[in-house]
Amino acid sequence: MMWANQVTIKTNVSKGQIWKVWSDVSNWNVWDDQVITSVLDGQFIQGQKGMITPKGGPKSTFELVEVTKEASFTSRSILPLAKMDFIHRIEESGGELTLTHRVEISGMLTFLFSRVIGNKLIKELPKALNELVTVAQNKQV
Repeated sequence: MMWANQVTIKTNVSKGQIWKVWSDVSNWNVWDDQVITSVLDGQFIQGQKGMITPKGGPKSTFELVEVTKEASFTSRSILPLAKMDFIHRIEESGGELTLTHRVEISGMLTFLFSRVIGNKLIKELPKALNELVTVAQNKQV
C-alpha cells in the first residue's frame, strides 16, 4: 500500500540557489516551519544519515537515499511498519524552474500514517516551498 501527494511551484531562482538552501540541512527550519531541528552527520551525499525533530512529532532519524546535485534528493524516515520518503526535485524548462516536493508513505501502516502525518504535511508544503524560494533568492552562489 502507498500514499503519495505533492506540491509543485514555478520560480525564476537559480538551481544553485535552491540547492544551497536544500543542502544546508541544519537550516531547514528557516524555510520549513514544520521542522524544529535537523542535522546531517556529514556531507549532503547519498547514504548520509541525519536527525530531524518535526513540530508536534518525535525526533527521528533519516537517510539521504538519493542525491543528484542541483536536480533532486530524497530523504527517508522509517516509521513503525512503514517508511516515509520526502522527494525534492528541480526541473528546468525555458529558463524557468519547477520545484516539486513530494511525500510518499508506504508499508503496512500507510493508512494510519497518511492520516496522522501525511494530510498535515500536504497542507504545509505550499508554505514551505514558497519560503524556500524566498530564502533562496537571498543566497549567493
